[in-house]
Amino acid sequence: MTPIAPLMTDFLRVHLPKDRGFSPNTCETYAHAFRVLFQFAASNLKKKPSQIYLEELDAKLVLEFLADIEKTRKNTASTRNARLAAIKSFMRFVEFKMPSTLSQAAQVQAIRSKRYDYPLVKHLTMDEIKSVLNAPNISTRLGLRDRAM
Repeated sequence: MTPIAPLMTDFLRVHLPKDRGFSPNTCETYAHAFRVLFQFAASNLKKKPSQIYLEELDAKLVLEFLADIEKTRKNTASTRNARLAAIKSFMRFVEFKMPSTLSQAAQVQAIRSKRYDYPLVKHLTMDEIKSVLNAPNISTRLGLRDRAM
């Protein structure tokens, strides 16, 4: 069994910010996704988060986690998909570090994102349109260009 803690540390502290160049906010969002996942997994597996093994993070557990955050935490499909994206990214990272987990990683990566409707953009009122058009400084070349657009 492979402890997940060292892999997670390497993923969050080295791979995301240094290898992939993710912003600190994105790294924090991924860390939060795993914080919630490990709370769920610890509760489900009845062990401390530090005692969770990589092999226990399988597709079945991930699907249960995704269903749970929608039900108990009232997360939207968009938030669910963001959490899933973080997990999939970790599993892609693990594929290269631990080739013995290729099958497990493929099963997790096969989990589909949930489809959802995007909210429609509301129309602007006439006053709002005038504000947008009057915002550029037309005494400059760039301002004139912006006003024309």
